[in-house]
Amino acid sequence: MENRPHHTETLPKSATGIRGFDEFTFGGLPKGRPTLVTGGAGSGKTMFGMEFLVRGATQFGEPGVFFSFEESEKDLISNFKSLGFGLEKLQQEQKIGLDYVHIDRTEIEETGEYNLEGLFVRLGYAIDSIGAKRVVLDTLEALFSGFTNEMILRSEIRRLFRWIKDRGVTAVVTGERGSREGSLTRHGLEEYVSDCVIVLDHRIEEQVSTRRLRVAKYRGSSHGSNEYPFLLEEGGIFVLPITSVGLDYEVSEDRISTGIPRLDTM
Repeated sequence: MENRPHHTETLPKSATGIRGFDEFTFGGLPKGRPTLVTGGAGSGKTMFGMEFLVRGATQFGEPGVFFSFEESEKDLISNFKSLGFGLEKLQQEQKIGLDYVHIDRTEIEETGEYNLEGLFVRLGYAIDSIGAKRVVLDTLEALFSGFTNEMILRSEIRRLFRWIKDRGVTAVVTGERGSREGSLTRHGLEEYVSDCVIVLDHRIEEQVSTRRLRVAKYRGSSHGSNEYPFLLEEGGIFVLPITSVGLDYEVSEDRISTGIPRLDTM
């Protein structure tokens, strides 16, 4: 059964502009807070983050920065051009910033003083340079492949999420789906996000491909709790809210003849 709003929403939200998504979340993502988007390879995590950024820049007057830990700036521009997103033009107009953060374990010397301060400085500069209101980190879990001292890294990631909240930007952080039962991400990123967690799923059953989206957590807000099928197409994501949400209309009692008298009598 759907969670339906019984009162006016008080939690400030940022509309994503993703078709169908803002309807069942009653406004979008929590404003000024981080949201975790998790799923397997090819599930649409990067697309979700990029569309959130592009729609913000083009429809809501909110510039944004996209930090990629896996794809170069050139690859991002090329890949999304085929989907109708002109990232190069948006860069020139100072509406979007793209940054590729390359992590190579062989180039890293870890000490007890190791921290993510360099990433904070780089991210802070990118936000200030265009007055960004939105941030995407795709995928933050790539940090785990670069650093061996996981305890220090986890402490720094916790600090990063606090830093994002203090900056007041609305952020999307992506993570790979975990293989362990009960785990939403491979390295437990959900432990650091208390506000909103979205799970994307791509299944192939009997040679039929289906994509589904579920809001696993949304603190302080009503939202649809079902799994929603969605499409990845030119122009972005299209979520199909096939639920009771949005079906609050009066049912007609008019009768129309079938043309078969005995059936009409029944």
